[in-house]
Amino acid sequence: MASTSPASRLIGTAAGARLRPLGLRRQGRSRTWLDDQGWWLGVVEFSAPKSGQGSGLQAGVTWLWQDMGHFSFNVQSLPVASQGFRNEAQFASVADDLAERAAVKAQMFRRRFPDLAATARDLTSQRVDRGWSWEAWDAGVAAALVGDVSVARDRLTTVLDEEPVVRWMSDAQQTTRELLDLVDDRDAVRSWAVDRITSCRARLGIAPAVGLDAALDVKMSVDSAV
Repeated sequence: MASTSPASRLIGTAAGARLRPLGLRRQGRSRTWLDDQGWWLGVVEFSAPKSGQGSGLQAGVTWLWQDMGHFSFNVQSLPVASQGFRNEAQFASVADDLAERAAVKAQMFRRRFPDLAATARDLTSQRVDRGWSWEAWDAGVAAALVGDVSVARDRLTTVLDEEPVVRWMSDAQQTTRELLDLVDDRDAVRSWAVDRITSCRARLGIAPAVGLDAALDVKMSVDSAV
C-alpha cells in the first residue's frame, strides 16, 4: 500500500475536524467528502495538483436523478486554486483554511437546496441557453417532481431540440422522451426518480437513502413552484 503524502495527511486531518461535525463523510481514503442529502450529494474535493504536493478545492452538487456512475459538479462554486506544500507547518495552515472554506461551501449548498420545492424554484429560474447542457434537463426533472407540468415540458423539450452529436446525448434524449411520457402523472415521475436515484446510489457505492419517496412527495401548487 502506497504511503500517504504529508499534504494528503494534513488535508485529511483538517477536513475531518471541519467537515465531520457537519455530517459529511470521507469517500474511502480519497480527498473527496460527501454531504448526503438523499436525492442529491454535496461533493467536496480537495484536488491534488498535477505535480508535487498541495491541494486546491472544488465543491458542488451532484443530482442523483442523473443516475451516473461518477460524481459530478452539476452546480459548482468558484474553485480555489491549488496551493503548494513547502513544509508541514506552512501546509497545516493551508489545509485548515481549505477545510474551513469547504465547510462554508457545504452549508451554502444546504441553504440553497433545503428541499425539492426550493430546488425547483432555483433551477427553473435559471436562463435557458442554446447548446447542450444538463441544466435544462435537471430543471425539467425538478419541475416535473413538484408538478409544474408546463415548465417541465418547456425545459425537457429544450433538451430534445439539440442535435445529438455523441452517443451519450442520444441516450439522454431517449431518457427525456420517457420522462415526457410520464410528466402529467406526478406519482409516476416520483417513482421514476426514486428508481434512478436508488440506482445511482448503488453505482456510487452509497447505502440506500431512508425516506426517499417521502422527500420527493412535495405538496404544493403549480403557482408556488416557480
